[in-house]
Amino acid sequence: MNGSVDIEADLNHIGAQADAEIDLAEAALALAAVSRPEIGRHPYRAHLAAIADAMKQASILPVLAEAGSVGLEARCHTLADIMAGEFSYRGDRVNYDDLQNADLMRVIDRRQGLPVALAILYIHAARSLGWAVEGVNFPGHFVIRLFHDGKAAILDPFDGGRILETGDLRQRLKSTIGETAELQPSHYAAIGNRDILLRLQNNIKVRLIQDGDLPGAAAVVERILLVAPEASGFWREAGLIHSRLGNLLAAKLALSRFLELADNEAQRHQVARLLQDITQRLQ
Repeated sequence: MNGSVDIEADLNHIGAQADAEIDLAEAALALAAVSRPEIGRHPYRAHLAAIADAMKQASILPVLAEAGSVGLEARCHTLADIMAGEFSYRGDRVNYDDLQNADLMRVIDRRQGLPVALAILYIHAARSLGWAVEGVNFPGHFVIRLFHDGKAAILDPFDGGRILETGDLRQRLKSTIGETAELQPSHYAAIGNRDILLRLQNNIKVRLIQDGDLPGAAAVVERILLVAPEASGFWREAGLIHSRLGNLLAAKLALSRFLELADNEAQRHQVARLLQDITQRLQ
């Protein structure tokens, strides 16, 4: 079995898994491997194991056994010390839109990336010790939330794992949305494993579309649908992109699947009209 077939099988397996069962870092590696099937994933898996081992060694420190907010703060600092200190992970502020920043293989190679890519590695590190951690779907800038002893802290992997207070989040929201914006409960909403992967891949898709690379964007959407086969919005996107590329049969199949899954009546009506037009063109 060749590498590309192995990778597709892995992505299909992820697509069939329950959200809680997804190994986030391993899944992100599989998605990265699609573009470079000739590159083995073994060195990257070894790196993930090294992160887990470093976390295990750090967990032996007595301060991590302390309770309450001190214990939470100690865990936050340990996570930052391992990821930003020992392994030198940082956000790429110079070439933020570089596609390499959303490719976990290249992120590991370069030790820098987008917030969501770095968050995947931080989450991997925390979960290797069984720590409770989740992604936070904050507007414009992905962050993580670490829990301990009934308390929680929000950390920014892009900024060295820095703990973010409410004032920090409010300032970031205003710089992203506008000065009139105020924090809402939805800004703190947790995001599941599968949706983290979709956000990672969506970064790549958006940049490819901006660059006019529709075939590349179509390939990204197709891999998204392997890991999230019920994501109706991406079936619609696949259909629209394939339609623009003249891949009418692929567009018909994708849009038909969208209609099977979607419940947005306005979008369903729009897609049904487009599907009718495509069907007529295929005759």
